[in-house]
Amino acid sequence: MSANLFDLSGTTALVTGGNGGIGYGIAKGLADCGSNIIIAARNSEKTEQAVEELQKITTNIKIHGLTVDVASEDSVNEMAKKALELTPRINILVNNAGINIKKIPMELSIEEWNKVVQINLTGSFLCAKALYPNMKSNGGGKIINIGSMTSVFGVEWAVAYSSTKGGVVQLTKSLAVAWAKDNIQVNTILPGWINTDLTKDTEAQQPARYAQISSRIPQNRWGEPADLAGTAIFLSSNSSNYVTGVSIPVDGGYTSF
Repeated sequence: MSANLFDLSGTTALVTGGNGGIGYGIAKGLADCGSNIIIAARNSEKTEQAVEELQKITTNIKIHGLTVDVASEDSVNEMAKKALELTPRINILVNNAGINIKKIPMELSIEEWNKVVQINLTGSFLCAKALYPNMKSNGGGKIINIGSMTSVFGVEWAVAYSSTKGGVVQLTKSLAVAWAKDNIQVNTILPGWINTDLTKDTEAQQPARYAQISSRIPQNRWGEPADLAGTAIFLSSNSSNYVTGVSIPVDGGYTSF
C-alpha cells in the first residue's frame, strides 16, 4: 500500500473538544500527516493554549481555534460559519466533545441526563448536520464520531454516558447510510481506558477499581491519547474510502472478552 494513502496534506480537520485529552491526541496526529486543524471547544483559554502547542510542533500547517457549545444549535451553526470563513472546505470532522456525570441511575436527575445527551449525542448530530452541505458540495468528506467501550458495555455508574455512546454508534450507521451517495464516510472510534485529565486520578482515588480495570486489559496498560491517532488518520485518509458505518475499538483488547 502506498504511503501517500495516509497523506492528509491540503485537508482541513475540525476537531470538537480538541483542546485536550483524546481530541488533542487526534488533532496532533492529523496535523503530523499534513492536515490543517481547527480546534472547536467551550474553553477558549484552553483552546488558545492547545493551538499554540500544536503550532510549535508542526510546520507549514495552519492551526485555528474556535469557541463552541455543541449542545446549542445556534452555537454550532455559528462555529460552522466561522470555520468556513477560515477555509473553503472542511474535509474531516471529528466529533469528540463529550462529558460524563458519574452517578448510578437512581441518583441521576433528568437535568443531568439531558445535559449528557445534549452534548454527547445531539452535539455530534448537530455538528455533522452543520458541515454536511460543505462536504457534499465539495465531493465528499470524512466524519469520525468518538464513542466508547461503553458503547458496547453497560456501566452502572455512567448510565447517561453509556446510553449516549451507544447512540453515537447508531447515529454513525444512520449517517453512513444516508450520506454514502455523497461520498461521505462516517465511522466511530471506541476508545478504551485512556489516560486523560478525566481519568488521571483513578489510580489514587479508586485503587481497587484501577487494578480491576488494568487486569482486564490484555496489553497490560492504559492507553494514551496518541494511541487513537493512527486509527483517526486511517479513517480520515483515502485508505478508508470504502469503509463506512463501522465502529473500531482502540482499547488494548479490553472488549475482546
